[in-house]
Amino acid sequence: MERTPANSLKFLSLVTLTLQNAILGISMRYSRTRVGPMFISSTAVVMSEFVKLFTCLFLVYKEQNSVALFKNTLYKTVIENKWDTLKVSVPSFVYIVQNNLLYVSASHLDAATYQVTYQLKILTTALLSVIMLRKKLSPKQWSSLVVLIIGVVMVQLSGSESKAGPPGQNRLVGFSAALGACVLSGFAGVYFEMILKGSDVSVWMRNVQLSFLSLPLGLLTSLASDWSEIGEKGWFYGYDAFVWYLVVLQAAGGLIVALVVKYADNILKGFATSLAIVISCVCSVHFFGFEITLSFLCGSALVITSIFLYSLGIAVPIQPSKTKLESV
Repeated sequence: MERTPANSLKFLSLVTLTLQNAILGISMRYSRTRVGPMFISSTAVVMSEFVKLFTCLFLVYKEQNSVALFKNTLYKTVIENKWDTLKVSVPSFVYIVQNNLLYVSASHLDAATYQVTYQLKILTTALLSVIMLRKKLSPKQWSSLVVLIIGVVMVQLSGSESKAGPPGQNRLVGFSAALGACVLSGFAGVYFEMILKGSDVSVWMRNVQLSFLSLPLGLLTSLASDWSEIGEKGWFYGYDAFVWYLVVLQAAGGLIVALVVKYADNILKGFATSLAIVISCVCSVHFFGFEITLSFLCGSALVITSIFLYSLGIAVPIQPSKTKLESV
């Protein structure tokens, strides 16, 4: 089969997303175990949005290659076309709620259980893609989703420890929050895919709209949840070169996800994220002394097998997404 530019971009974006997710997972783990003052995570999330916004503004400028055209395009897309911008506010709000639910879930579940439960977002994304984008999945593709979940569960449980959680944990609250985050993640991702593929607005301009709306919400969330700590220690407490590297890496992930959604789809994005979990575990053998078990090997094989099963037939929309978008 001849490789077209679109196929090349799809392949490159998926590979880059997989590597970015794996490196980010390892880096985040290191940031929580290294010696030194602990930065406030909610401020890092906001700073990542700032980095993503300025990067997208620069890329939009490069597309226009003129200050006048850049300002005119920005005004028309963000300010003048209020209805279009309002549609982008939906995933902006959902992402903020989702991130808060993830913090609640991580506070009440051990790391392995939290990660396994959150992988259910792949199934919710697939279901919502069928409902919202009217995609048709073959029985083989549905089977691959089941195989993926089983594989991820085996990989994660292979490194879990059966320890009682600290006082104050409520597993029911943790599971409920994680399941809620899975549904919101699927909805936000599919909705954003509808917006990207249902209009002629560039992926970078869409991210500008998203950041303009996400930044105020993220800032309010950070101040509401960590007001006392920020007031006492300062916004940039604990920041050093490594934290700034994390901020940039997380911002890059958001941009790569946008490319994947534009040129591939949300389900393939989920597979890339799951494969990144396997890569992270392998790297953890060297960096954190992780021990590979038979369960891990079997789970890894299932994850890789599921990717090949799904790739045998890519889902296609029954009707163009643009028609569906007009009714949103």
